Amino acid sequence: MSTPRPETEPTGEFSLIRWIRDRTAVGGSTVLGIGDDGAIVRPSPGSDLVVTTDMLMDGRHFVLEEAGPEAVGVKALGVNLSDIAAMAARPIAAVVAIALPSRHPRPIEIARGLHRGLTSMADRFGVALVGGDTNAWEGPLVVCVTVFGETAGRGAVRRSGARPGDVIFVTGPLGGSLLGRHLAPEPRVIEALALNEAVALHALIDLSDGLSSDLAHILDESGGLGAVLDASAIPIHADAVTMSGRSGRTPLDHALGDGEDFELCLTVSADAAARLLALPCPPARLYRIGVVVEGPGLWLRQDDGSRSTIHPAGFDHLRRPSDAD
Repeated sequence: MSTPRPETEPTGEFSLIRWIRDRTAVGGSTVLGIGDDGAIVRPSPGSDLVVTTDMLMDGRHFVLEEAGPEAVGVKALGVNLSDIAAMAARPIAAVVAIALPSRHPRPIEIARGLHRGLTSMADRFGVALVGGDTNAWEGPLVVCVTVFGETAGRGAVRRSGARPGDVIFVTGPLGGSLLGRHLAPEPRVIEALALNEAVALHALIDLSDGLSSDLAHILDESGGLGAVLDASAIPIHADAVTMSGRSGRTPLDHALGDGEDFELCLTVSADAAARLLALPCPPARLYRIGVVVEGPGLWLRQDDGSRSTIHPAGFDHLRRPSDAD
């Protein structure tokens, strides 16, 4: 009987790639994984390929010294899986490009921590890590993940299909994600697929930039429609209440504008909404928060019927972190 060779610690780019390759399984939709000039992924017959990518930077989307590399890996793949969910697609493969901080005393340890976080999410959602790129520079850590998904059932759901009279739902409580949930997204992949199978979804988006901002994207892309949201119906996360005590903003303000909740916002016809709510075992936790209306604009309706204008607020990638809200 041969004695297993002891594990060799990766010391440079190519040994790190071999280390990652040795820990990456090939199967399912993956025909060829890590090791060649390109991977080969074969979607199921009759499905469309859905592609999304996100770049995360230390100091902008996370703080490496506070979060640790494993949490960064979880977030880097999680935010992309949330985008796949927002198309009601099934994720199948991902590629990862990283720029390690060369001034860090142990950049390889950062890479290994990222790999642990990435693979934990990949294993949960059946995603093959099929390649990418590894580099280093004198700047902070940068991680860019691209995910490939395939459509199922009724096909992909876009932002642009909302109609006047549609009911607006969200799949969970909102606000205050900066207290830690922004590093631990729970992509609603299974929920999106089940919802798309249960009824015809008119429009769908994930809440990464903030409810008011992301819903405004749906309304704009659907031909300049408007929406009325019921203030008392918007689910507010306990983190938003905690944040309110520190920020001076109301919990509702946090729910409308904080972002990185990674819940889904969807619109369906009134009939479809009634069918969803009548199901004994709904495909997702659903909160009915308002209705789509003719003409542009976004309003907040109080229980007494009074309305006020909502000005979309949320994360803007081109706004400097030091800019005031």
